[in-house]
Amino acid sequence: MHGKVIVITGASGALGKVVAETAVARGARVAGIDQADAKGNTTADRIELGGVDLSDAAQALKAIDAAAAHFGRLDALVNIAGAFAFETVADGDPKTWQRLYAINVTTALNASRAAIPYLVASGAGRIVNVGAMAALQSGAGMGAYAASKAGVHRLTEALAAELKGKVTVNAVLPTIIDTPANRRDMPKADFSTWVTADELANVILFLASDAASAVTGALLPVRGRI
Repeated sequence: MHGKVIVITGASGALGKVVAETAVARGARVAGIDQADAKGNTTADRIELGGVDLSDAAQALKAIDAAAAHFGRLDALVNIAGAFAFETVADGDPKTWQRLYAINVTTALNASRAAIPYLVASGAGRIVNVGAMAALQSGAGMGAYAASKAGVHRLTEALAAELKGKVTVNAVLPTIIDTPANRRDMPKADFSTWVTADELANVILFLASDAASAVTGALLPVRGRI
């Protein structure tokens, strides 16, 4: 990853932070984009672009352009920005479906569209999306989330076909990620079977690396220690 410039959306979240820290530790330069305000932790290898609503195409373009201008290039885009909600179809709020689609699918769409010219120019451009195993087979209370993540899967496949030979596009499909928020929400679960943020970061950064040049259009399950 040495010398690579990577844009990470959702960079302030539990997974985004780990991916960013791991990438920098491996010699990459990182631009973190998030809807949360930036904390001013800008270094030679890392910048923060906060207060960005990636569901707005104009804001996404402005943020991606700013990242490219700061580092002079972009080599990879990692779309982590996302959200989860648990509610049944019958009793849930229809607005939840709109909100999860906007946060999970539209953010990835807008960031990808804005980054494509830079990634093509890189000569080794990579897009890595975060899908979900739940989108392969949903369950009660998972309808809105699974449907939106299924959209991420189809976006991944479409972009991979459209950019074949120019930019690789793949997605990781984790089960439950071991984060503080998930532990709070599911205190009786067996955390030892969950995917850790470090494990998932390793897979994501592999797909963003030169070593994954032959992999595109993959929806890669990351199941944890089961």
